[in-house]
Amino acid sequence: MNLKKISQYLISLALAGGLLYFVFKDIDLQDLGAKFQSADYTWVFLTALVQLIAHISRGYRWKLLIEPSGYNPSTYRTTLAVLIGYLINLVLPRAGELARCGSLAKMEQVPFEKSFGAVVAERLMDVVILALLIVLNLLLEFDRIQGFFWQLAGEKFRSPGLVMGVGVGGVGLLVVGYIIVRRFGQSWLANPFLAKVWAWLLGLWDGFSGIFRMKRPGAFFLHTVIIWVMYYLMTYFLCQALPETKHLSYLAVLTILVMGTIGMAAPTVGGIGSYHFLVGQIVVLYGLSQSDGIALATFLHTMIGLALVVIFGGLGFILASFAPSRNTAVDQKTVG
Repeated sequence: MNLKKISQYLISLALAGGLLYFVFKDIDLQDLGAKFQSADYTWVFLTALVQLIAHISRGYRWKLLIEPSGYNPSTYRTTLAVLIGYLINLVLPRAGELARCGSLAKMEQVPFEKSFGAVVAERLMDVVILALLIVLNLLLEFDRIQGFFWQLAGEKFRSPGLVMGVGVGGVGLLVVGYIIVRRFGQSWLANPFLAKVWAWLLGLWDGFSGIFRMKRPGAFFLHTVIIWVMYYLMTYFLCQALPETKHLSYLAVLTILVMGTIGMAAPTVGGIGSYHFLVGQIVVLYGLSQSDGIALATFLHTMIGLALVVIFGGLGFILASFAPSRNTAVDQKTVG
């Protein structure tokens, strides 16, 4: 691990620690433990089942995106790679995607850049779904949460000029990049190193563009829906597990899912701190006390983001170690 990655990891760890301190500095930890003990763990078992369904659907969806690149990995092995990726993300933020592509390359000999391009495509789809859920959440709960995001952003980030400047700057960078590639692209490819980089980028694009060349787009979108429905059910089930939160409405669960997903996507180790902060803050709008909100956020993250990830990820590592490597290129007889 180079100095840059070590620095990024330490910053991520420090951010998580700072947020955890801010969230828990006024919380009675004994009372928090009592709330965990009073939980109905039948709901946790149901949560584990629906999380496993979500993992399998994600593995199958990833397989659908890889197929147009000329490889046909099994859903079983793509799911194992997904489980491994989530586990690695607990230790090294953003390294999970690299780990799952590396695991699949080892098990199914799918080129890393092609599977990673497919990961980028499916993550893009998840961003689209999350954006739609945010819009839906705001439409349904506008009176309750209209000022929440602005409050978090702060006054200096509310300027319309700043938003417009960022947008114009981004478009400008894309245009300049396109002109540079068009003008100097061929001469750069004469360099062996740059030629290899370009070949890798083409492989990445081949994997990413699978979303436009899928043979079964209906199955892809169906499993996208399944994944997010399972995420909602996981949140709902764990809210039912705590006596203090059983009364939360379906819309409250939607809000928790949206804010929790944003928290997990934040640059902290495993969403630690950011998840607790965002979920703990938002549920207060639904009548929970600060301590009950933090308890719910901690319970959700501990079960969904830690315990079940470790259990399923560890199982994925064990099963993957017994999976012999095979070539799944479509012109091979080992396709399956």
